[in-house]
Amino acid sequence: MDKALADLIRISNVTGKDSTLVQGGGGNTSVKTADGEYMYIKASGTALKDMSPRKGWRRMRLDAVLSVIEDKTLAKLNPHEREPEVVDRLLLACDDNVLGGARPSVESHLHAALERCVIHLHPLAVAAYVNAKNGRMQIEKIFRAEKFPPLWVPYTDPGFMLAKRIARLVESYQKQYGRKPAIMLLEKHGLFVTAGTADAALKLVRKVIKLCKSKLDEPKARKGKRIADSDIAATKSAIRKAVLDATGQSLPVTYFAPNKAVAAFMARKDSVKLLATPALNPDELVYANGPAMWLNKCDAETVAKKLKFLLDRGQKPSAAFIVKGLGLFVAADKKTTPVIGEIATGSLQIRMHAAKFGGILALNKRQQDFINNWEAEAFRKKLVSTKK
Repeated sequence: MDKALADLIRISNVTGKDSTLVQGGGGNTSVKTADGEYMYIKASGTALKDMSPRKGWRRMRLDAVLSVIEDKTLAKLNPHEREPEVVDRLLLACDDNVLGGARPSVESHLHAALERCVIHLHPLAVAAYVNAKNGRMQIEKIFRAEKFPPLWVPYTDPGFMLAKRIARLVESYQKQYGRKPAIMLLEKHGLFVTAGTADAALKLVRKVIKLCKSKLDEPKARKGKRIADSDIAATKSAIRKAVLDATGQSLPVTYFAPNKAVAAFMARKDSVKLLATPALNPDELVYANGPAMWLNKCDAETVAKKLKFLLDRGQKPSAAFIVKGLGLFVAADKKTTPVIGEIATGSLQIRMHAAKFGGILALNKRQQDFINNWEAEAFRKKLVSTKK
């Protein structure tokens, strides 16, 4: 096995097994070969923890990938023309024996311009800042002792335009500091670290998480009353009926007993306000249809009305529900339910932390519309829902 591929699998599996670093099929990784000719990168829709020597990656010709970001004509196209063209060109840049039509990560061209090893994650500790109105100011304080500070990337639509913007920001950073940034924090998105070796990249991840967590309060364990099985069953039945009435879909409903984060969130007086803010990032919008719906009580008629209200406004119906005193319920197929559960639970933690840093910074309507209409994200969600 090529050393670059071995390194890719290792950094992917190590980070992917920790749901506080990445949820579901989110995040991506890449490693370039020593000769600079190829780049191994995670395949779109693959969970980092599931990558193996046989699946979950593609090998790409580095010059072909870089040519995409260097093509000035692409920026002149409208998104509906540009993004499919970029996806096709990235697929054509693949040079391997992988079968099955796996696409390389939609952020391949972004990875190509960085150092040899790249790890992109959605850590909850980082999201506390990139999804907070005063998050950038807090990050500057936390990293003020660093000789080479992180590069903060203002929110940009994912895909080609994000890669172009980061390329420009990296170039400016390099002129100022004499080197490329090792740490990048993407607003309403996540973390990028880049280094010359796999070990150095993993070390950077640990460093960033440690620094970010230093200013965060962990939710305290709470003693909750025993939840009756009959209450859980009745709530599942009510949500199932509400979803059917509102959307016409008959979906199974799964219950997640409250962990520390969910229990802490339910105990807050501002829970309704915190969940009134839209999706925090692309993953919450794509997989969970936005933030969880807060329910003081759960009867099918009330929930159906709330779901229909969302649909009437052109929004997606909630897939996750926080029922006061009970916990988290997810209405989705069995394959995507665990992903939605991770994302919804993580979102509660992020919202609680961001509230302390000036308030929650979420996706606005234009940003949501772009993601909802982005074919690459629809493809990624389809892979997660159909994987064996």
